[in-house]
Amino acid sequence: MSSRTFTVGGMTCGHCARSVTEELSELPGVTDVQVAVDSGQVSVTSEQELSRDAVAAAITEAGYTIAEWPSAN
Repeated sequence: MSSRTFTVGGMTCGHCARSVTEELSELPGVTDVQVAVDSGQVSVTSEQELSRDAVAAAITEAGYTIAEWPSAN
């Protein structure tokens, strides 16, 4: 399992969180998505490491942008 937390810019409400969750959940291997609208933090758990490009494409499809992508620990 792999887990990654990053910041998404532009989210302001529950609808935003649902859109981001829906798009990220469609990525292969994703098992859980947690979104905190107030901080913009998104945590994704998947069966394998997700590429930044795949995550960025899903976030863009939802109508938002990745504001911060920390390096892996």
